[in-house]
Amino acid sequence: MELDLNWKLEMAKCTYILHIETATKSCSVALSKNGNRLHCVEEHGDSFVHGEKLALFIQHVLSEARINPSDLAAISISSGPGSYTGLRIGVSVAKGMCFALSIPLISINTLQAYEKCARIQYPSLNSICVMIDARRMEVFSALFNQAGTFLKTTSAEILDEVSYKEFEPFTCVGDGSSKMMEFWKDRSIQFLDNCHLSAIGQVELAYSKYLNQDFEDVAYFEPNYVKEFYSGS
Repeated sequence: MELDLNWKLEMAKCTYILHIETATKSCSVALSKNGNRLHCVEEHGDSFVHGEKLALFIQHVLSEARINPSDLAAISISSGPGSYTGLRIGVSVAKGMCFALSIPLISINTLQAYEKCARIQYPSLNSICVMIDARRMEVFSALFNQAGTFLKTTSAEILDEVSYKEFEPFTCVGDGSSKMMEFWKDRSIQFLDNCHLSAIGQVELAYSKYLNQDFEDVAYFEPNYVKEFYSGS
């Protein structure tokens, strides 16, 4: 009973959540308040800058909001699949901050966050296939309907000319989708090459998990690599 009362009192306050996205070459940090995005700073390039930029981006969004790390209610992190190195960096920083601040850690499936990014940019899309490059002809992928529900759950696959035929028509996003443009050129599939993965995609998902107290064990949490090792290079 006491825990429930304390939680209700906590929810009456401003709930600031820091969102960290490092699963691909995009390095992105966002800050939300009560489930609404406040600030975001990010860099999308051809190389990994997480080790150089992540701490600076975190400082920047906190400074923009004029709050201190101690004002944070939780931190959300992209949990994979994606780059082994990128995920390790993001998770290490998030866990370190959660330990230091004694706040919860929230994990967000990377492909779900990517789907949210696509929806924000293109609200009228129907089914979405998110694909992250996993080297050679393999991708990390998942398919979602218009409500954001999984049509096909997260997996690492080598795709061919007829893969996912049963889900057509759909739209492909992600840095792995370029591999399939030639293979799937005669199918009912649209490709969007200007939709980047961003921490903004975590905001709605993370706030929902926060309200439900769906937290990770900070000491033991590990990213979902799906495969044993993917360097991202």
